[in-house]
Amino acid sequence: MGFTAIWITPVTGQLPQNTSEGTAYHGYWQQDIYSVNSNYGTADDLKALASALHDRGMYLMLDVVVNHMGYAGAGNAVDYSVFKPFNSQTYFHPFCFISNYDNQTNVEDCWLGDNVVPLPDLNTTKSNVRKIWYDWVGSLVSNYSSKNALSYLHKRSIDQLPIDTVDGLRIDTVKHVQKDFWPGFNDAAGVYCIGEVFDGDTAYTCPYQEVLDGVLNYPLYYPLLKAFQSTTGSMSDLYNMINTVKSQCADSTLLGTFVENHDTPRFASYTHDMALAKNAAAFTILSDGIPIIYAGQEQHYSGGADPANREAVWLSGYSNTSELYKLIARTNAIRNHAISKNPAYVTYKVHCSRCQTLKPKLTQSKNNPIYQDPSTIAMRKGPDGAQVVSVLSNLGASGRSYTLSLSGTGYAAGQQLTEVYSCATVTVDSAGKAPIPMANGLPRVFYPTAMLNGSTICT
Repeated sequence: MGFTAIWITPVTGQLPQNTSEGTAYHGYWQQDIYSVNSNYGTADDLKALASALHDRGMYLMLDVVVNHMGYAGAGNAVDYSVFKPFNSQTYFHPFCFISNYDNQTNVEDCWLGDNVVPLPDLNTTKSNVRKIWYDWVGSLVSNYSSKNALSYLHKRSIDQLPIDTVDGLRIDTVKHVQKDFWPGFNDAAGVYCIGEVFDGDTAYTCPYQEVLDGVLNYPLYYPLLKAFQSTTGSMSDLYNMINTVKSQCADSTLLGTFVENHDTPRFASYTHDMALAKNAAAFTILSDGIPIIYAGQEQHYSGGADPANREAVWLSGYSNTSELYKLIARTNAIRNHAISKNPAYVTYKVHCSRCQTLKPKLTQSKNNPIYQDPSTIAMRKGPDGAQVVSVLSNLGASGRSYTLSLSGTGYAAGQQLTEVYSCATVTVDSAGKAPIPMANGLPRVFYPTAMLNGSTICT
């Protein structure tokens, strides 16, 4: 499908017991941070995965959990000796389940989970806990690098990474750990770190980008889902949130953009309309940030809330002919081609609020929404002359046919454009407006025809 990285679940040793809530197949109920989950393979297998990805010019992102461990039993009767290395209650906050998500102290100090599988909350304000985690994450990255070298992505360009290394970390439950823990962790890791801050309020979520390189873009997720989950969704809310995130977060190009993940219901659990699913997927890949496609999304899996949303990918037979698979592959192709033509399509500098002398090497090119109506949003991304314009609709598969006269694209009068899904061409009129043929609620994505040379898109 043209992806350049994979993100895999935590690989640490897990709670071994079966429980009434299932097994620790997902990797978030760890008990031994120094061992590799034997259900996934060995440490050598993980090294082989990293090497195989890098041989293909791809990156490896590992998921890590810092906030908690996992236990089978009542929260007030935990046997702390089962945890490695945190084998004493002194490493943890006193037992209490989170009861008030509006109280940040309660969120940080009390526990997730329940009395079947409580998640004992590590006290990361303690210096010995911090040292263990900082030492651990540095070793985690370097142990899976054949060069044993840290790649300081927040100070370097993506194309300067060592060839064999863990290239980034996704960090679970970030908002449950106090903010002042994270700068040291990010620096100790030495790679790009993106944190899960499960909250849609930019005022709450964006400040975490001051202590980590990036965060998952939950503020955008909610209006994105609502815009395309039905034919009555609000395009104005999505349009406005794009601009709000750009203005309130430190760097929207370093956020993780998604419409599905392992903590949220599948998009197809809301609607089976394939046109809506195609628009949501196109937005994810062509807007600002690092696009994230959750495994199985390309097969239009329809599982609801956890654990129903964690269907095995092999159940699909790894089909590469499904409609979403083909759309995602084509959308990735135009994104990757636009980057190859002008790397300023994305931002190669990583924001680092702690690096006072950091200077961007390339001009940022952020996504700009240029048009909205009750059923349509149009966006422009990329520097002048190499911009991609996407026009997305929530009319659904039964949507009417019409032509939208679109201004603000930055294209010149008389310039020929190619619509990358259908390979149809249009010509910008003398007033600088592009005629956009819309039908069946399908997304439309345009790129200058003359700049498709060197690609396999519509050639």
